[in-house]
Amino acid sequence: MTASATLPERASPHALRRPLEWPTLLVTVAIYGGFILLTWFYHALPWWLVLPAGAWLLAWHGSLQHEAMHGHPTRRRWLNELFVLPNLWLWMPYRIYRDTHLAHHRDERLTDPLDDPESFYMTAADWQRLSPVMRFVMRVRNTVAGRLLLGPAIAVIALLRQEIPRLMRGERRAVKAWALHVPAVALVLFWVVAVCGIPLIEYLALFVYPGISLTLLRSFAEHRAEEDPENRSVVVEASWPLALLFLNNNLHWLHHHEPGIPWYALPQRYREHRDAVLAANGNYRFRGYCEILSSYLFTAKEPVVHPEYRDAQAEVPSTQRSV
Repeated sequence: MTASATLPERASPHALRRPLEWPTLLVTVAIYGGFILLTWFYHALPWWLVLPAGAWLLAWHGSLQHEAMHGHPTRRRWLNELFVLPNLWLWMPYRIYRDTHLAHHRDERLTDPLDDPESFYMTAADWQRLSPVMRFVMRVRNTVAGRLLLGPAIAVIALLRQEIPRLMRGERRAVKAWALHVPAVALVLFWVVAVCGIPLIEYLALFVYPGISLTLLRSFAEHRAEEDPENRSVVVEASWPLALLFLNNNLHWLHHHEPGIPWYALPQRYREHRDAVLAANGNYRFRGYCEILSSYLFTAKEPVVHPEYRDAQAEVPSTQRSV
């Protein structure tokens, strides 16, 4: 099949959403079923098997959360939220993730450190306020190795720095998000610690931290600072294991172009319009995550300071951003 050189028209979100999406439900069953089995038999398994399996399941659950916030697998928002209620990776309330991610979808402000909550760039003013040690850390974070090893800790600290002041001010939206987050975490910890007898530190080390790291591998090259917003989002032509793990969010430009498309419909959409997609995004493409690893394992992909914010005198301080 020859890929079309014409971009698909943006379909109506309501037309794209089925009353019930069975592929997403099957993934949901696989995630929770795998998690229950892995934690139940935890003490009979070696750590070197638990670590990749635990990381995979938690990152996969993060991908499922991403689907839920975009209106899947049902047309009812509250029911989609219920499907991802157990917070397996503990750290970020679902509603905060949803709010920041949907704000991130304003493509005209994509990568802007002041307006894009998922930007990994900084302003020059914020950069100058950092200590030499933190400047080094931020430079390292822009390598794959740094993103995987340091990224989860930086993300958790950034989230707390953002959310604690909001809670102290009594912001209603933040209070409600965290109020729902507490039972979502308690549910997971009751099962993991009380029922399965897994020490909390081991769950953090073998499930949570590597799960966030794996998610950060997906987001490492997702966006770049370019003048044309269409050129800012990547296409990673990943093979099926990682494509399934990320629920085809590796086809990231197409997801931004049509965020209502369910994950299982993206590959065919991409195959049919590959030439047009790559022409639209300035051919910002990788053949897979192995290419990203080989190119940027110890080499920074991007500068820390956003190119539009190099003048430290022409801006206001930005807040730390989440994943």
